[in-house]
Amino acid sequence: MEKSWIFLAFWSYWLLSLLFLIQWVDMASSTLSPSGVNYEVVALMAIKSELNDPYNVLENWDINSVDPCSWRMVTCTADDYVSALVLPSQSLSGTLSPGIGNLTYLQSVLLQSNAISGPIPVTIGKLEKLQILDLSNNEFDGSIPSSLGGLKNLNYLQLNNNSLSGSCPESLDNIKGLSLLDLSFNNLSGPLPKLSARTFKIVGNPLICGENLRSNCSSVSLDPVSYPPDGLMAQPQSRVMRSRRIVIAFATSIGAVFTVIFVVVVLLWWYHQRNQQIFFDVNDQYDPEVHLGHLKRYSFKELRLATNNFNARNILGKGGYGIVYRGCMRDGTIVAVKRLKDYNALGGEVQFQTEVEMISLAVHRNLLRLYGFCTTESERLLVYPYMPNGSVASQLREHIHGRPALDWSRRKRIALGTARGLLYLHEQCDPKIIHRDVKAANILLDEDFEAVVGDFGLAKLLDHRESHVTTAVRGTVGHIAPEYLSTGQSSEKTDVFGFGILLLELITGQKAVDFGRAANQKGVMLDWVKMLHQDNKLSFMVDKDLKNGYNMVELGEMVQVALLCTQYHPTRRPKMSEVVRMLEGDGLAERWEASQKLELPRNRSSEQPPPPKYMDFVEESSLVVEAIELSGPR
Repeated sequence: MEKSWIFLAFWSYWLLSLLFLIQWVDMASSTLSPSGVNYEVVALMAIKSELNDPYNVLENWDINSVDPCSWRMVTCTADDYVSALVLPSQSLSGTLSPGIGNLTYLQSVLLQSNAISGPIPVTIGKLEKLQILDLSNNEFDGSIPSSLGGLKNLNYLQLNNNSLSGSCPESLDNIKGLSLLDLSFNNLSGPLPKLSARTFKIVGNPLICGENLRSNCSSVSLDPVSYPPDGLMAQPQSRVMRSRRIVIAFATSIGAVFTVIFVVVVLLWWYHQRNQQIFFDVNDQYDPEVHLGHLKRYSFKELRLATNNFNARNILGKGGYGIVYRGCMRDGTIVAVKRLKDYNALGGEVQFQTEVEMISLAVHRNLLRLYGFCTTESERLLVYPYMPNGSVASQLREHIHGRPALDWSRRKRIALGTARGLLYLHEQCDPKIIHRDVKAANILLDEDFEAVVGDFGLAKLLDHRESHVTTAVRGTVGHIAPEYLSTGQSSEKTDVFGFGILLLELITGQKAVDFGRAANQKGVMLDWVKMLHQDNKLSFMVDKDLKNGYNMVELGEMVQVALLCTQYHPTRRPKMSEVVRMLEGDGLAERWEASQKLELPRNRSSEQPPPPKYMDFVEESSLVVEAIELSGPR
């Protein structure tokens, strides 16, 4: 009897599905022309034809298709109208076709961080449902179309870091619900109209914000802005095939189809049971619900789809424990997926557990968040937010419109943001956390170039009553403190040493691990900086890309902080709370003077020789230290 009820339930469900499918096909026909061509397909193909796509990310956009909702980078509404184009950081160039104005149901257009040039199409002003328009970090030129003022539902408009000229259209004041308007770093001119945006950015436009002009070009923010807003991109998507041929075949052979579906359901159930995710056991002394309750458990299938089957074109970085891929989830969210190579080898399972547990414990604006994880019998994956500006290491040699991506003011902000993140780990988190691999490659940058400390794979928990933990030495040569190399004992002062080396990387624009590699003298950067500081030749150490774009007084202060953090004896290094205060301009002079008084007796004493140079210490060490370059998502 029970089996009969189950059979009737399945039968009723699939008959209802058949009726829904027939109705859906009739609704879908409303988007077709009399010749059977989908108007939205024509518009998307016009966009594709005017873009240069070196990595073929648009290869499945097909003029013969009647269903653009199955295409990559395209999101649709429940009624199968195109609602979002999500193409950030795809190395696209060429121009943006005016045909985009025919996608009348568009709500989001994300084309940032490409190399698209030419004018912004006037036809975008016809997209009445548009809520997000991000064309930042491209090469658009010409004026801002006044037609954009007709986008009554627009919430976010980002046109920054382009080559736009002319004046800011007064029509933009018609958009009353505008939360963010970013026009910074263009060539705009003329008076600024009165705008109602909660946050308005105009800096970096020399004809408006020059030194001799009186315009107030500081960003104005009335309320905190979240971009993109939660749930805005989460559009329901239908992915069943809409073909009358399938419908007819289904109607004439319903019994056979039901049998096939039943077999498929059984196979899927078996496959799910076989690959059921089993999460690891966390440390018994901590409550796993506290750590992991806010994290999402992803299925391996959805991460495989998001990364296009872990396509090599989506690789963001590689390292000792795995590969980081850029992924696009079904709701349009861009993520970074870290896939362990072999979690059973080289301590990979420990790395995985450590990273999940540490990031779950530490929640701070300058620490990398963790969206969630995926575990199967053969896979371990971590999902992070995507950092559009990569890492500090990758940005030190990047240029935007002829200037370094990291100017002096940004380098100062990165130093202070990193220090605040480490301060939280050391003194405000319980239990406190030692990162153990602080370096430029592990400091990530969000869309505003705010520093985010990442890669907690080598981190260690430390009770506040403990002074250190003894472990096998792991990390990157050039960043590892001398006492850690010699004894294997790491403490928060180990991170302070690494932070000091990071400051030197920000100043010099060079990676400590590469400095002196030609002469086989890793670690020579610190000794070189000490020599130039002693000879009062600080300008010789500054990144040449900065030219004269730095403050000499601030440079001297940052060098002093770096040297205080990299003192040979860990007890003489400052705490991160002291480092933050010194970077903010409080107490540096006193601390530096006190350190010099400690140096004088030691240097004058013939009985107590000075500590060895760091480069000599590294060369003489018999320890094998693996340089780990994987720095989390970027």
